[in-house]
Amino acid sequence: MNRTRHTTEQIVNKLRQSDVELARGQSVAAVCKLIGITEQTYYRWRKEYGGLKVDQARRFKELEQENARLKRLLAEAELDKAILREAARPN
Repeated sequence: MNRTRHTTEQIVNKLRQSDVELARGQSVAAVCKLIGITEQTYYRWRKEYGGLKVDQARRFKELEQENARLKRLLAEAELDKAILREAARPN
């Protein structure tokens, strides 16, 4: 089975669609089958994106990417500091 990557907008829309179907009385398993995801994926998305609007979810993803970039920069800076500290230490 092919693996599909969903965009943030698609995830929020599918969660919104699932809310409508659940309100109509369908089970979580039936809703997951309808929108084409597994129950595990549904609960993971619900935990991460539950209650967000499309623009909020998009901003959330952008902030996560920016945070990861800043963490990498900090790790590189700390490594540079450790190398310089090692080089400056007398033998």
